[in-house]
Amino acid sequence: MNYKTLKRFLDFLFSFLLIIFLSPLFLIIGILIKTSSKGSIFYTQKRIGKNNNTFSCYKFRTMFPQSKYILKNILIKNPELKNEFAEKRKIFNDPRITKIGRFLRFSSLDELPQIFNVLKGDMSFIGPRPIVKSEIRKYGNYFDIAFSVRPGISGLWQVSGRNNLTYKRRVELDIFYSENFNFFLDIKIFIKTFIVILFPYGKGAY
Repeated sequence: MNYKTLKRFLDFLFSFLLIIFLSPLFLIIGILIKTSSKGSIFYTQKRIGKNNNTFSCYKFRTMFPQSKYILKNILIKNPELKNEFAEKRKIFNDPRITKIGRFLRFSSLDELPQIFNVLKGDMSFIGPRPIVKSEIRKYGNYFDIAFSVRPGISGLWQVSGRNNLTYKRRVELDIFYSENFNFFLDIKIFIKTFIVILFPYGKGAY
């Protein structure tokens, strides 16, 4: 059995077991989201995955329902934030994010529903982060290489500085992983992921 086949088997097995084990946590987070702001518990967004395939990526909702309008006003009124958003696709101290959403993002718990994506085969536990269609151009001629593997819940970008890194550096890390992924690299990233979750300060989590 080659590692690609083994990795998919382990992804399926662990995602199935985790969904059962973490179901109480899913319920608690769902209640907190529902009672803290109006809107759905989950946020679904179309993302680009392996071989340019589009899939619905699941997350716990961390923003107010009117987040699109809030972002539009922010970018119009503040050119500096517009540049920051263009560079990283995120804004530090983003006013669109709810109080519970800020904690979920800081702790990376907002990404727990992606375990269902792993179970379905859209994603893996370790790999490049799935991107939206508009981000494909940032990868240029390296897009096919970076996404020749399933995108991951965690990966080199998340454990190497996350939002503190430039997008160019993120692309470089994605390419490196796709060209060099193996069992030991995945184990290394897996261990570092837990360190980032337990000690997120200074790791670019926002």
